[in-house]
Amino acid sequence: MNEAAISQNLTTDSEATVSDFYALLKPKVMSLVIFTGFAGMWVAPGMAGTHPFLLAVAMLCLAVNAGAAGAINMWYERDIDALMKRTQNRPLPLGHVQPDTALSFGIILSVFSVMMMGMALNWVAAGLLASANLFYVFVYTIWLKRRTPQNIVIGGAAGAFPPMIGWAAVTGDITLYPLILFAIIFMWTPPHFWALSLFANEDYKRAKIPMMSVTAGARSTKIQMLVYCLLLVPLTLSPTILGFASIGYSVIAAVLGLLFILSCIRVLRSDDLKHAKIMFGYSVFYLFALFLAVMLG
Repeated sequence: MNEAAISQNLTTDSEATVSDFYALLKPKVMSLVIFTGFAGMWVAPGMAGTHPFLLAVAMLCLAVNAGAAGAINMWYERDIDALMKRTQNRPLPLGHVQPDTALSFGIILSVFSVMMMGMALNWVAAGLLASANLFYVFVYTIWLKRRTPQNIVIGGAAGAFPPMIGWAAVTGDITLYPLILFAIIFMWTPPHFWALSLFANEDYKRAKIPMMSVTAGARSTKIQMLVYCLLLVPLTLSPTILGFASIGYSVIAAVLGLLFILSCIRVLRSDDLKHAKIMFGYSVFYLFALFLAVMLG
């Protein structure tokens, strides 16, 4: 897509549909946010005594806020989204939604979700929700993503907030366990996204985004992915060591972690990008399965 076409798409009047606005919310990303947030809520003391309606409101606020941050992200990155094959069919590059509309949509939903969380549950959870949103928008999207190959390492913290938010929605506070769940997602994020960057490397080059695979090369990226995986697995065992989870949980976490490490080693040993795609897919399954194990205790 050339610059003239991009400019035309970004300025043409559009007739946005419900599906366009739904796409702005990044629903695939939202599913992980909702699930890990619900896991944090599930293991929080006092969850059974919290009214189901309030729990549903908390999950709605979390989902809406994550989607709102995604919409603002798409507004800010509409220029590079138009250059990348995997993102050029998003509503803004296609001209289906106007930039000002997307920004307003994201801001209104952000404010609404934070205020609703505060009024319906508590302001600790609302504060964490606002922090996650602001971190994703200002620290990751605006500051880091186009400036440093460590963008996803630091910026990935935004996606690690949901378990803490879920916990705080029930308890009104934050203790060690939700912080460990935050750390697990934080350590999981780099190998997850760097696997994506390996097979989307040409996209990132075209958009001039300094992902690790672009600036340091594939092999260096693969080595760092393995390092993060090796650090992640012991961390996932800490809930059992500290008495928050059962031996059964640690067995599941260990098996899942071993498979994650083996997947990473396979990526390191091969230049075939299919292994990076497999690892990326497994990493999504890994996080879902690990947090399901957290919920099972």
